[in-house]
Amino acid sequence: QVQLVESGGGLVQPGGSLRLSCAASETIFSGYALGWYRQAPGKQRELVAGISNYGRTRNYSDAVKGRFSISRDNAKLTAYLQMNSLKPEDTAVYYCNVALRSASLATPTGSWGQGTQVTVAS
Repeated sequence: QVQLVESGGGLVQPGGSLRLSCAASETIFSGYALGWYRQAPGKQRELVAGISNYGRTRNYSDAVKGRFSISRDNAKLTAYLQMNSLKPEDTAVYYCNVALRSASLATPTGSWGQGTQVTVAS
């Protein structure tokens, strides 16, 4: 099972940017689609961005479309989430996880990591 470690979170002012990273433990990383998820206090975890195994297909939730960009570097076993124009409602713990297909990212199959906290506040 692919192990994933998220990093790059922090405190940022509204309108600011952050880049999150997701490091994978397995060289079969390229065999999986990958998603970024977030969970705000008192809310369910939601999928905000997904990318196919070789990056040809990328999808975003309506809440982040046009502001966030997902990418991956399979040679480095790492995926990224570039977050621009951040809003207070983006405050959450962000996680990454994998699935065999992009269409299955709603029910990912990897292990959940600790996540990385993103706080957007002035």
